[in-house]
Amino acid sequence: MTDDDVTSGHTPPTGGQPSDDPGSGLPPLDDTVQAEEITRFWDTARPSAGRTSHGGSVGERAENVVPPPAWAFGDSPALANELLELVLEGTKTATASLVVEYENVSEQLPRRGDLSILLDGGGVPRALIRTTEVETLPFAEVTAEHAWAEGEDDRSLETWREQHERYWRRTLAGTDHEFDTSVPVVCEQFEVLYSE
Repeated sequence: MTDDDVTSGHTPPTGGQPSDDPGSGLPPLDDTVQAEEITRFWDTARPSAGRTSHGGSVGERAENVVPPPAWAFGDSPALANELLELVLEGTKTATASLVVEYENVSEQLPRRGDLSILLDGGGVPRALIRTTEVETLPFAEVTAEHAWAEGEDDRSLETWREQHERYWRRTLAGTDHEFDTSVPVVCEQFEVLYSE
């Protein structure tokens, strides 16, 4: 892993599909193909979340039919793949994002019980996760337990702080926001419900 490709932060969901923005780190995808892949994945994974469907019948709850948001970790395809593999092997059970990252795309902060579809670096759906805990606190107060749960590098808090500060300084460059140790961080824990 290079210094430019480190952190567990994820790109906040953008309407259930990866962004076509060149800065997103994900390759541009054909919207129709992407939507079909996500829908197919959701149809297969949905029972693992306790959601059932009758093919979109009248009166059926939208949460059973409409796929949850889909997103990838990091800001490059290589990083997305690397962090996804940690999830699939059970090492990575947490992630962190800045509150401002959600505000910049007008997305709601994650909540306990939220479902998400994790994408690989090519934008292919690979895992369905459920958020189990969410805590927002200043960067300087993120715990060693959270750093360990993110499962990256040596899993220490010191390394977590170094890598995440480097990542967020890079990703905030050129925005109206600057990194400092008081910046609010969303610390999210999750469980894998289904994977391919």
